Amino acid sequence: MAEITKSIPFDDLELPALTPKFSWIVAMIFSVLFFLVLDLVLGSVTIPVTEVIKILTGQGSENIAWLTIVQNIRIPKALTAILAGSALSVSGLQMQTLFRNPLAGPSVLGVTSGASFGVAILMLGTGHVTSNVAIRQLGIGGSWLIILAAAIGSAIVLLMVIGLSLRIRDNVILLIVGLMLSNLIIAVVSIWQYFSEPEQIQDYLMWTFGSLGGVSSAQLNILSIVILMGIALAFISSKFLNLLLLGESYAASMGLNLKVVKILIIISTSLLAGAITGFCGPIGFIGIAVPHLCRAVLNTSDHRVLVPSCCLLGATIMLVCDIVAQLPGHHSVLPINAVTAIIGSPVVMWVILKQKNIRSSFS
Repeated sequence: MAEITKSIPFDDLELPALTPKFSWIVAMIFSVLFFLVLDLVLGSVTIPVTEVIKILTGQGSENIAWLTIVQNIRIPKALTAILAGSALSVSGLQMQTLFRNPLAGPSVLGVTSGASFGVAILMLGTGHVTSNVAIRQLGIGGSWLIILAAAIGSAIVLLMVIGLSLRIRDNVILLIVGLMLSNLIIAVVSIWQYFSEPEQIQDYLMWTFGSLGGVSSAQLNILSIVILMGIALAFISSKFLNLLLLGESYAASMGLNLKVVKILIIISTSLLAGAITGFCGPIGFIGIAVPHLCRAVLNTSDHRVLVPSCCLLGATIMLVCDIVAQLPGHHSVLPINAVTAIIGSPVVMWVILKQKNIRSSFS
């Protein structure tokens, strides 16, 4: 910490006051709990709320089928939704502040594409990891392997974007460059698919649709550790992100070590976006929209408030998307990526139209 901020008296800085609206925070906590239970209740088989609560409290259920569905399928899927929503929201928040761009996010700036490329190397470039089933058979080693590949892929792309940001000061141009970089990666993967085996192509295409149900309990333990590490780094970087809101020149003049801070943000974002993309596929919208919703609801730019609120609101929205994707009462399941886009696009447009001074949150 001392190396990052050489001699910054944080208490003397004119940062936003730490006055979170606790009523909203409490409401977000209850919304996560409410939609968590609802996600466990609804599905192709509707399970009574009382039975779900009994299972969650360890009392079990007389209906073995309900007990198996909730414990082995729905609880891991719901917990994955909470982790995915929290991770993508926090990574989007960090990127929007780092690049001072309201449209920055894991999918827009190519970070998700980089993670996808890392996974493509495993699925298309080797004959050993070609599906979630194969990954599951590899055990913990396979879990770390796919996280490592996705994190490295996202980190490389993010480093490239940051390198370009040192030469390109215009945020709009940087955004366009990020989109072109993302399209370039997608094109390379598409060519790779053309020369791959049909089974590998099918596995990879199914992965790109996005799914929260492909994470086993063993993988969930690994995923939880990685996501908690990434969010912990985001909490540590909260004050530094507040300083970046004042501008890099001002932050540097106050003694902030920009290189170290950017490395922290890169590691955090790569872990969060890379791990979720690796296990759940590329999921859009969440990383862009949730930070704006939190700023609008809480009326603050203080990252000490935004980081936890993004975790809660992102988890809530992802649980809602998972409920919709399950098509309660039907056996079909929609790709989670399509659901987040359908639900999220109108929300993003509403936020942009309602909050005309959206750029003021980054100045």
